[in-house]
Amino acid sequence: MQELIEKFEELKNKILATKKLLDLEAKKQEIKKLETRVNQPNFWKDQEKARKVSQELSDLNGEVGQWEELHKEVDDGLSLVNEALKTKKQENKKTNGDFFNDLEKEYERLLEKYDELEFYVLLSGKYDKNNAILAIHAGAGGDDAQDWAEMLLRMFLRYCENKGFKTGIIDKSAGSEAGLKSAVVEVIGKHAYGFLKSEAGVHRLVRISPFDAEKMRHTSFAMVEVLPELEDIDVDIKDEDLRIDTFCASGHGGQSVNTTYSAVRIVHLPTKITVSCQNERSQTQNKETALKILKSKIYQYYQAEKEEEKQQLRGEFKEAAWGNQIRSYVLHPYKMVKDHRTEFETQDVGSVLDGGLEEFVGAFLKSELDNS
Repeated sequence: MQELIEKFEELKNKILATKKLLDLEAKKQEIKKLETRVNQPNFWKDQEKARKVSQELSDLNGEVGQWEELHKEVDDGLSLVNEALKTKKQENKKTNGDFFNDLEKEYERLLEKYDELEFYVLLSGKYDKNNAILAIHAGAGGDDAQDWAEMLLRMFLRYCENKGFKTGIIDKSAGSEAGLKSAVVEVIGKHAYGFLKSEAGVHRLVRISPFDAEKMRHTSFAMVEVLPELEDIDVDIKDEDLRIDTFCASGHGGQSVNTTYSAVRIVHLPTKITVSCQNERSQTQNKETALKILKSKIYQYYQAEKEEEKQQLRGEFKEAAWGNQIRSYVLHPYKMVKDHRTEFETQDVGSVLDGGLEEFVGAFLKSELDNS
């Protein structure tokens, strides 16, 4: 019984420490401010802005409420154990086995609940809760690299599907013989950037090439870029600083799927930042989407005070070639996926390529917290 008390007390201390780390008291104050705004008579005059404020309030209430509820449940459990121990000592009775087992099960349930909530502590970065823009670029390796880029696109789309994120391919450039040269995907979901930022960097594939008649082993590379999508940002973009090109959207293999010039490419001349969009039917919609992404990129570019932050936000954009890889996927002569930043590895390559990235993401987020 004393051991169970110690377990509950240890869990309570963990919760208190985590609440302090999350600064829940400050979030409670923010909830009060937002509730005051929501209750203003003209709050719904600007419905788009009101919707965002309401969502922020809902998210904060959910986060604070979950931790407060868990704290109360642990306190209740601790009180029951202490009361049982007190009664046992006073009446000199044997511990009721069923009651003790129920308290043990309650502790295990609360510990599991804590572990689930604790994971979101790892997603408390500045942009972690935002939607994400994910870009894949084929690197060194010719047709193999372009095929590898398409394999990565499938892997990330499956991962996002498993997480319940909505995805939309904004731009896609087909490879000359197979796969793709590049692809840009918008990922919409709570903490999409926080979950996907671990994937930014060079991904290396080692396998028997399906494009080699002699069936030799080849190594190919692809670069993954992950950016947080930023809304309601004040970025002054002058018209004369933009070069806007329009072209026909195309499908895999270059076959025309649109006979009008609906696809849009925007270049910000001072920074050379380029964004393309061709997923919408109209040129106007593609331009709006491209401008939204461009604003996010420019904002980050100018707001980053240190080169380290620039690299961190952009995903350490290095050449997709030897020596720069963050993760290796080996299909021959053995099977292994290894992350070179965290040293986490698995032999279940098939599951990983099918979107099973949870353990890699978790290992990265924990290492990021340890290094902060």
